[in-house]
Amino acid sequence: MAYEYAIALTGSIATGKSTVASLLALNGMRVIDADTISHEILDASTEWVRETFGDEYLLGTKVNRAKLGEYIFSHPQAKETLEHYLHPKIKSEIQKRSEKQDSFKFPYLIDIPLFFENGNYDIKESVVVYTPKEVQLERFMKRNGYSKEESLKRIASQLPIDDKKGRATWVIDNSKNLKHLQNEVENFVEKIKEIYL
Repeated sequence: MAYEYAIALTGSIATGKSTVASLLALNGMRVIDADTISHEILDASTEWVRETFGDEYLLGTKVNRAKLGEYIFSHPQAKETLEHYLHPKIKSEIQKRSEKQDSFKFPYLIDIPLFFENGNYDIKESVVVYTPKEVQLERFMKRNGYSKEESLKRIASQLPIDDKKGRATWVIDNSKNLKHLQNEVENFVEKIKEIYL
């Protein structure tokens, strides 16, 4: 059975999930990253992208992810096509890696951005990286250079962060600085060790 020791790590755009994943790894936790897997699968699917969306979404032998992302965010049908193609492949790869991790009989994290939105994974425990909405918007605009309108559109494509916070087993608060975040991560890792060791 896959996911026996899995904890879903999730959050929303610009809440700092990638930073938290790195900090968790530095603190000795193992992390399976759905985004990395999705990039690997997408880069191996250049032929499919060319046939489905056209040559202009390729950059040499790779997929031009930024351009494709922009296109699918404003074309719901295209987004659905892409997800329909990617999600089963991502899921089967995550499952394979999860079975290997379960054999160590100790918790590990699966970084799944749309864990609550898609309900694709039968994982009982979850931890949400939380940032208040206004901080999230500010960080996203700064990081991606998008207009406020475009940023709000991207953020609205996911469940509100407060809903996710309410559904999570644990919350890692990322509303302050890096030092605060490091403490939050260390406390979380301690809790996990107390429960499982």
